[in-house]
Amino acid sequence: MEPNNAVKKIIDAHGGEDFWNGIEALEAEISTSGLLFTFKRRPILKHVMVTAYAHEPRFVFHDFPSSGMSGELVGNNEVRVLSGDGDIVQKRENPRSAFKGLSRLLSWDDLDFIYFGGYATWNYLTAPFIFLRPGFHFEVLDPVTVSSSSWFRLKVTMPDDLPTHCRSQIFYFDENWHLQRLDYVAEVVGGWARAAHLCENYQDFGGLKAPTRKRVRPILFGDYPMPGPILVALDVHHILPVNSATR
Repeated sequence: MEPNNAVKKIIDAHGGEDFWNGIEALEAEISTSGLLFTFKRRPILKHVMVTAYAHEPRFVFHDFPSSGMSGELVGNNEVRVLSGDGDIVQKRENPRSAFKGLSRLLSWDDLDFIYFGGYATWNYLTAPFIFLRPGFHFEVLDPVTVSSSSWFRLKVTMPDDLPTHCRSQIFYFDENWHLQRLDYVAEVVGGWARAAHLCENYQDFGGLKAPTRKRVRPILFGDYPMPGPILVALDVHHILPVNSATR
């Protein structure tokens, strides 16, 4: 199958291009935890409200890092903490470069987490619709068999200006063209941080078809995720697609 035909089927299975072009953002309630939070000395998040913008890499954690504040990712350019009045309390430009310091091996501060958690969750909530953005390259790989089901695999190379785990990632889709897994290296964690992100429990949110249970497991050898530990557990409790009429 030609990559462009596959991408169209994938987009259609998750709600369709017209649906995506008609919204401005996704407002979601999420909880997230896992071993990565322990390693980086970060508190887990329980039922946090977030906003993922649909057509730009911009993401907001509401009431974070404390009540009344918001943590905002603006692409690869900046992360910041805003007061309830919208004043900038903290900010960091070119936040990805901060992860090169040795201190980040032991802990992350609020701005580190806003960058990593912001771009990662933005990617997770907007996939596969990010494929509609310019600058992507697609390569169809051989399918794999999982529990007697054949999964379609797509190698995706992302544009340099998009904040993401790494430029080249592999996406797996089931017979319904639903995303079941994606493999990547979380480069800001380390060049060794290769992982499989497993997607389950699809639900329909006003036309958006999306997985609501996500678990990230390490890959040490080959393409097989280990049974544990769970590096990141992300549960999506609700998603509200919004546009100018619903805001």
